[in-house]
Amino acid sequence: MTPSKMIDGPRIAPASGAAPKRIVMLLHGYGSNGADLIGLAPYWRAALPDTLFVAPNAPEPCPGAPGGFQWWALAGSEPRAAGARRAGPVLDAFIDAELAKAALTEDALALVGFSQGTMMALQVGPRRERTLAGIVGYSGMLADEAALAADVRTRPPILLVHGDADPMIPIAAFYQTRDALGRLGFEVASHVSPGLPHSIDNAGLTLGQRFLAKVLG
Repeated sequence: MTPSKMIDGPRIAPASGAAPKRIVMLLHGYGSNGADLIGLAPYWRAALPDTLFVAPNAPEPCPGAPGGFQWWALAGSEPRAAGARRAGPVLDAFIDAELAKAALTEDALALVGFSQGTMMALQVGPRRERTLAGIVGYSGMLADEAALAADVRTRPPILLVHGDADPMIPIAAFYQTRDALGRLGFEVASHVSPGLPHSIDNAGLTLGQRFLAKVLG
């Protein structure tokens, strides 16, 4: 997988009707697609009226999930860290293209990930040369924690939200990720939703809206 592997997905224009002044990029989880995660936009659009929401499909079709995509395969011999490193340049190229298209800079763009999408947001965001406005990570974790200390170039503010009943990515991964980012000097806000499985609840949506409104100004 190389940066020449272009991705795209559904988008929702700014509620203001004007040209976008901000971008929220929504990164879906394993086996899902952009059409699923773009469903977050209506919850936040009124609070972010000048914001373009875009939800790219991951670069690989997901076996066994019709219409679904993956950033990297979960089955097979490829380690999670290697998969995230392989997919990173594709997302980086998409970020570059969207910023150029809107004539915006990194401080006008926030990444929002769910599950494997959170892994991609945390993989790519801190390794970019210029600091993003922020990262929201739902139900995810660091894919390549061991390499991050050497690779980190910027430290955007981060919000992590997780359910303590998540059977897919256990709550222990949330605490490990939060603590690792804190040790590396990131400003990390976090929230645990009691009884929530691998999903996003109303508390998470509200916190996400407040965080995005703050970091995108």
